[in-house]
Amino acid sequence: MVFGRRARVPGADKPRFPAASLVAATAVLGVLLAVATARNLDRERHLMERFLAQEGLTLIRAMEAGARTSLRTTDASQSPVRVLVEETARSPLVAYVWLVDEQGRVVASAGDLPEGGPTLAERVQGVLEAPGPVSRLVPSRSGEELFEVARPFEPLAGQGAAPMRRRWERWCSMGPAGRGRGLADAPACRRAIFVGLHTREFAEARTQDLRQGLILGGVLLVAGAAGLYLVLLSHRVRGVRAALADLESHTRDVIQSLPDALVTLDRLGRVAGLNRRAEDLFGASEEEAQGRALRELVGAGACEGLETWIGSEGGVSERPAECRAADGAAVPVRVSAAPLTDRHGRRAGTVLLIRDVRELRAVEEQLERSRRLAALGRMAAGLAHEIRNPLGTLRGFAQYFGARSGHEDQAAGYARLMVEEIDRLDRLVAALLQFARPREPELRDVGVASVAERVQALAEAEAAQAGIALRVDVPADLAVLADPDLLTQVLLNLVQNALAATPPGGEVRVVAWREGDEVAVAVDDTGRGLTPEEREHMFDPFYTTRPTGTGLGLAVVHQIVEQHGGRVQVESIRGRGTRVTVWLRSRERPSP
Repeated sequence: MVFGRRARVPGADKPRFPAASLVAATAVLGVLLAVATARNLDRERHLMERFLAQEGLTLIRAMEAGARTSLRTTDASQSPVRVLVEETARSPLVAYVWLVDEQGRVVASAGDLPEGGPTLAERVQGVLEAPGPVSRLVPSRSGEELFEVARPFEPLAGQGAAPMRRRWERWCSMGPAGRGRGLADAPACRRAIFVGLHTREFAEARTQDLRQGLILGGVLLVAGAAGLYLVLLSHRVRGVRAALADLESHTRDVIQSLPDALVTLDRLGRVAGLNRRAEDLFGASEEEAQGRALRELVGAGACEGLETWIGSEGGVSERPAECRAADGAAVPVRVSAAPLTDRHGRRAGTVLLIRDVRELRAVEEQLERSRRLAALGRMAAGLAHEIRNPLGTLRGFAQYFGARSGHEDQAAGYARLMVEEIDRLDRLVAALLQFARPREPELRDVGVASVAERVQALAEAEAAQAGIALRVDVPADLAVLADPDLLTQVLLNLVQNALAATPPGGEVRVVAWREGDEVAVAVDDTGRGLTPEEREHMFDPFYTTRPTGTGLGLAVVHQIVEQHGGRVQVESIRGRGTRVTVWLRSRERPSP
């Protein structure tokens, strides 16, 4: 598991090819295909009609030519056209050939003439009166659509030979039966010929073209549906990717915001991921730590054996440990380990939750110190009350004997020494009473600069006598919610301790600044610094490193700061000095 930066998924927020565009493109292509197919069929129909019309006229001209030839070589008693009609009808393309006179009588025929519509005489009359050939599509009895070509039958058109014309007129007068009987009412020889042609091949070609158009339309429809499905599937995949990316980002943010260090290990115990807290704890970025063994990250010493413990634990477990940070400092931690498994339930690694307990230990130590101070305060209150009464009596007797000693200098000196020691004990008892029974602070807005200047005035003589520079650098606009007398006592005690720890020629500074909703007031010195033991016990009552100290100054400082809801922070470098910082709640200082 890697807690690195999220890679943006391209196209996760909006589709690149909308489905509507694909549907519209498919519809447009379908319309174009339909129009192209219809135009192709219409063009084929026109080509068929033109071809069949020419074919029919060619057959009619061939029969007229055959009739002219027959009139030259045969007797007029023979029918020169009947044989031509029957032979022409034998062609696979020809469905029927009918020769009809203008009274509607059939002169020669082959095949079945379609029924229905106008009478035969009316049709002949229409053909004879038409300015040119007449063509049309007619249905046959079998359901096939036939193409009919009709025109006047004139084998002698443009022929001027009188013998051939007389033969034609004699043949015309023979009548439809052709049996040699003359017709008294036979008019001039005007006849119409009807040729019906099959369209099966053209119909099959049109059907095949239509079938191909339908197939192409089906292919286009399938391709459009497939494309639409792929587009929708792509949108869904992008949506799922975006959701997964959002979930990953949310999970990463949660992991990065954990107050504890989180480390994931692979099945070989190598670091796979760190959160930000772990990077701060071990002083290594996630990129630097990946692939390294855990021992390289946490250091040796107290962490030794941690990997063995992690590998041997099957479930969630916890144990204390002490690892080393990047600067070499020992870091007390509590380590929780839990196995990571894959989807098959096999162990894929381990997740470690490492909690830095330094602050927790500091809080525990502070609570223990407060508990001890409270118990000591109760005891000190009782002792101070019991001691103060006999001290008053002893002081009175010391003053009495000092007055009666007269001119005995030695006795008077002893008496003065007794009074001074009793006064010192009285001050110690007073400090004990103040520590044991602190008064409640009277909180109000206090300017930090005015308190610092007051402390400077009180301690300036002592600093000058010790040859130490005392400086105050506090902004005038800083204010805190505090008791001014107790705050003065806190700063005075800190300054006096700093002066006692600073050698002649050194410097003590009182500085202050605002940080968020708190104000920090710090006392810096250039003394010898604190040892680890001194730093640990500096706020304990009666702990002092000075022969004349009471060991209650810093204990009172700690107590007063806690009464104000603040905290005390100590920073010290051996041989360079110490800074003690008091943090209190900030207040807005009104401008003068």
